[in-house]
Amino acid sequence: MNRKWMFLFLMLTGLALTSGCWSKKELTDIAFVSALGIDKNEEGKYVGTIQLINPGNVAGGLQGGGGEAPSITTYSSTGDNIVEMSRRASTKISRRLYYSHTNLLVINEELAKEEGIINILDAFDRDPEFRTTATIIIAHDSKAADIVNTLTGVDKIPANKVIKTLKITEQRWGEHMEVSIQEGIKNLISPGKEPVITGFRMTGNTEQGKKLENIQQSAVEENIQADGLAVFKDGKLVDWFQGETARGVTWILDKIKVTDINISWEGEQEAVAYEVLRQKTKVSANMKNGQPKISIHVDAEGDIGEVMVPVDLTDPSVLLNIEKTVEKKIQKEINDAIQRAQKNQTDIFGFGEAVHRSDPKAWKKLKQDWNNVHFPQLKADVTVEAFVRRTGLRNKPYFFRMESNQ
Repeated sequence: MNRKWMFLFLMLTGLALTSGCWSKKELTDIAFVSALGIDKNEEGKYVGTIQLINPGNVAGGLQGGGGEAPSITTYSSTGDNIVEMSRRASTKISRRLYYSHTNLLVINEELAKEEGIINILDAFDRDPEFRTTATIIIAHDSKAADIVNTLTGVDKIPANKVIKTLKITEQRWGEHMEVSIQEGIKNLISPGKEPVITGFRMTGNTEQGKKLENIQQSAVEENIQADGLAVFKDGKLVDWFQGETARGVTWILDKIKVTDINISWEGEQEAVAYEVLRQKTKVSANMKNGQPKISIHVDAEGDIGEVMVPVDLTDPSVLLNIEKTVEKKIQKEINDAIQRAQKNQTDIFGFGEAVHRSDPKAWKKLKQDWNNVHFPQLKADVTVEAFVRRTGLRNKPYFFRMESNQ
C-alpha cells in the first residue's frame, strides 16, 4: 500500500515540475533576425545592419507583394566587435534579437579585403544561437547595408530572395556556389584549401530599393543579383573571378549541375548551344620526381539546345566534332581558373588536400610553403570527355532545309 502512495506522490510531483515553462519566450518579446550585414565605418567600428521580419506582414505567405507595409524592418548598430555591435542594438529595438532563424550573413567587400573574415566568422561560430548553416555572401561594389535594406518583389523576405537566387543560379548556370559559415570556417583552417564565396551586387537606385514603391511596380528600380566569386587567401579577399573563369572553379569543385556552353561553328561565333545536364569531376594527385602533379578528369553529358547555323545533326562526324569542341571549351575554362588562382598564390581548389590524401609524408614537407611556392608551380593535367545525348526534337535546323533549296 505504501508503495502505491509513494508512486502516486512521485508521479504528481513530476507532473508539477514539468508543467511549467521556466524558460519560455513570448513571441511578442522576440525579434526574428533574417539577415545581418557587416560593414565598417570611418572610425574603424563595425556597423551591423539587422533585417527583422514583420510577422503580420508576412502572414499571407512568403511570396508576392501587395501589402501596405514592408515585410521587414532594418536597424543599424555599431561596436568595436561583433558582440558589442549586437548588444548595442538593444538601445533601438524593443524586442530581444533572436538569431536562430538568421539564414544570411552579408560581409562588406572592403572589410573582407583589409581585415579579412576570420574574426567575423569566429564571433558567429561561438554564438550557440547563430546557425553555422547560414549562407555567407560578399557585397561586391556595394555596402552590406544596401543589400540588407533592399526590399524585393517576388519574395517578401529579402534574405530568402538572395538565398533562393543563389541556389537557382548554382543549379541552372554554374558560375556561383552557396557557401555556409560552417564551410567557410572549414576552408579557412584547412592547410590545403582556401575559401571562395559568391558575391552579390546592387543594380539601379540604391535609395529607391529601401522604399515600398520599389516593389509596387512591375519593373523594379533596384535589385540584388549574384555577381562573381570572391577568392580568399589567409582569410582576406584577394581577387574576383567572373564569367567563364568562375565557372572553371565550379567545374573543378564538382559543383556544376546544369549549365550552357556556347561553341563556334564554321566561323560563326557562339553558334551551337550545348546544355550540360550531368557531369562528374574527379581530382587526384601524385608525386612525380619529388614534385606534386594534379590530374583532373571531367565527364560531361548534355543535349544540343540551340543551333544558329545550318548543320546536319544526323551526321555522326558532326556530333563528334561538337563533342571535341565542347571538351576544349571546358578544358580552357578550367585551365584559365587554375592559372589565375596560381597568379594569386591561393589554392581555392583543394589541390593541397588531394596531395595530402595521396602522399601524407610528402605533404608534411610541402604544406608550409604550399600557397606561395608549390601551388603556383603546380602542373595540372586536365582531360574532358563530353557526350551529346540528344539533339532535341529537330535533327536539322529548319534553315538547313532553306539553304538546301537555294
